[in-house]
Amino acid sequence: MTDFTFTSEADLESALAEPSAALIEDMRAGSGDLAILGAGGKMGPTLAMLARKAMDAAGRSEDRVYAVSRFGDAALRERLESAGVVVVPFDLVEADDLSALPDAAEVVFMIGAKFGAATSPSWAWEVNAALPDRVARHYRDSRISVLSTGNVYPFLPASSGGASEDVTPAPIGEYAQSCLGRERVFEFGAQERGTAVSIIRLNYAVDLRYGVVADIAAAVLAGEPVSVATANVNVVWQGYANEVVLRSLRHASSEVFTVNLTGPETLSVAAIARRIGALAGREVTLVDEPQATALLSDSSRCMALFGYPSVSADTLVRWQTAWLEAGLPTIAKPTKWAVRDGKF
Repeated sequence: MTDFTFTSEADLESALAEPSAALIEDMRAGSGDLAILGAGGKMGPTLAMLARKAMDAAGRSEDRVYAVSRFGDAALRERLESAGVVVVPFDLVEADDLSALPDAAEVVFMIGAKFGAATSPSWAWEVNAALPDRVARHYRDSRISVLSTGNVYPFLPASSGGASEDVTPAPIGEYAQSCLGRERVFEFGAQERGTAVSIIRLNYAVDLRYGVVADIAAAVLAGEPVSVATANVNVVWQGYANEVVLRSLRHASSEVFTVNLTGPETLSVAAIARRIGALAGREVTLVDEPQATALLSDSSRCMALFGYPSVSADTLVRWQTAWLEAGLPTIAKPTKWAVRDGKF
């Protein structure tokens, strides 16, 4: 895949939704329907498409993939339905009664509130911690993979290799605190009701339409300075992230399985910017004094269980630069990866 040339969003979504042999094999070990809650977000659509293709390849064409979200975008609904995904328009936050949700043996929970958490913290806590309790109770007999974030960890120096899953969380700001609240609520369900749960701390996925590399590349191509105050980052191809989310269902347990989901390298922001500049023939201006720490995750457990991403960090940088130079679509939602005070 390293020489792939993208000419459209359809090309990108096809690549993000192409199942590996390992995912198909894991899907053979499962059974029953899959419900993806929050499937209308940035990551959900291609994850739903990937799940459908993998289940079909695994001989599970009778099992359904439900994509649950408010779905205000009719074009997105059509793309999902044409891929064989069952679309379920449903506002999980506003609903007091979840009985209308589809039954499912397996559930992926990917609902979250990040941006605006600093100005409306109660909203962040409702979405990130209160809603999970209602979902955990409703799907108490299902296997649940829960999307969380590396923001629950403390800032660490790059020389540390990042936080492993054994590092005690120390979230900064109400967004990160409420995300830890989400984890604790699902953990409670596992302990009290025996629900099988896996928690995936993602940090950060690259889709080409958005992400850390897109943010850096957009600045370089626009001739804007790139801050290196946050000097290091972790990123991972979203196609790999989608696979790990689905494969983590096999590891869900009432003991709660937790894994950091990111790439294997600690990357230099300055090096990413300079590489983009070299590829695009642009001058690069770096500003601010590099700080000694950043939000970094150790992905050793992920690599050991699920293998290495098929797309390297340098390939992601090359793809991202070519994508933006070609004027292909982007999602106007900056990651705010450089925020250090937890205020999003």
